[in-house]
Amino acid sequence: MSLRRLATGSFAFALCILPACAQQNSVRINQIQVIGTHNSYHAGFAPSAAKLWRERNPDAFKGLDYSHKPLAEQFDSGVRQIELDIFADSKGGLYAHPLGPKFVADAHLPPDPDFDPDGLMSKPGFKVMHMQDIDYRSTCQPFIACLEQIRSWSHEHPRHVPIFVLVETKQGSPRRPFQEIDPEPFTSSTFDALDAEIRSAFPSAELITPDDVRGHYETLNAAVLAGNWPTLESARGKVIFLMDQRPMGPIYLAGHPSLRGRVLFTNAEPGEPDAAFIERNDGPVAEITDLVRKGYLVRTRTDADTKEARVNATTRRDAMIASGAQMLSTDYPANEPARWAGHYAVALPEQAIARCNPVNAPAACTIGPLQ
Repeated sequence: MSLRRLATGSFAFALCILPACAQQNSVRINQIQVIGTHNSYHAGFAPSAAKLWRERNPDAFKGLDYSHKPLAEQFDSGVRQIELDIFADSKGGLYAHPLGPKFVADAHLPPDPDFDPDGLMSKPGFKVMHMQDIDYRSTCQPFIACLEQIRSWSHEHPRHVPIFVLVETKQGSPRRPFQEIDPEPFTSSTFDALDAEIRSAFPSAELITPDDVRGHYETLNAAVLAGNWPTLESARGKVIFLMDQRPMGPIYLAGHPSLRGRVLFTNAEPGEPDAAFIERNDGPVAEITDLVRKGYLVRTRTDADTKEARVNATTRRDAMIASGAQMLSTDYPANEPARWAGHYAVALPEQAIARCNPVNAPAACTIGPLQ
């Protein structure tokens, strides 16, 4: 038997015919590869702020000079991993009055459009942005609204390849004099609230959690090394949440050994009881390949700080794609190529939504119809 292939738009779809269906049903979610976006909410700078920071700190501005389309448009184009940076704001209003507009006014530049016309920043709840006071414009706000956008798209595409959501928890001392807002720290209680907020948007049936992967194994790491990830078929239409900041792992784990009862997978060291997801944003490629072969889920970056995009440098991109990292994060997915000469972009072969992983997929791997 074979697969009868159909073409829809720029992506490849397939009609499953036995025994190909049996092969398709055996592929697990750590045996595929998808394209992701870095700081997926990032709306970029408004005109006057862009002019100000370009002149005041051109090198730093270069690294921030990118933006993304709304989440639903990214999903429509085939992105299946996103990244959301969140700030805790349990009382509301902590980030409602950034310094940015004052800097613009002091520079005698025209005021930019209000970044929060609906007053969302004054309400309690996690906020989504890159840097308080400086780089705070987001295509979705607050975090719960981003979650609702993800779920809405997911319900409209019920058999989609699972969406991986990387969550970066932002805190730490501000960089004065350009920042003065002290972020609220993440505590165990803060993480309880984060889990609750995610579960308020997604019922258990729409999530893949550490408990789902651990199964009967004593630790999550043991389950992963035994290949106990869900199959792609059973994971369709679901969402997986991952934690970016490794130092936050012990706080998130407190009272939840091996992530029992938690929603997010921590960014752990290989071999630790909670190890399932590992970031290797800068490689090395050989280490990524080794981790993928062992069964871990790996996220890497194909470019950073607009450096590769400005000169269309593709060496890092091509090496990371070949590494087998399941999530390939970029500021320039195929539908958002760089504006500079060469129009750097990142895509899987034939601009597929997902493909069989080049390192660890079964020899007879097929992944069936894609959404």
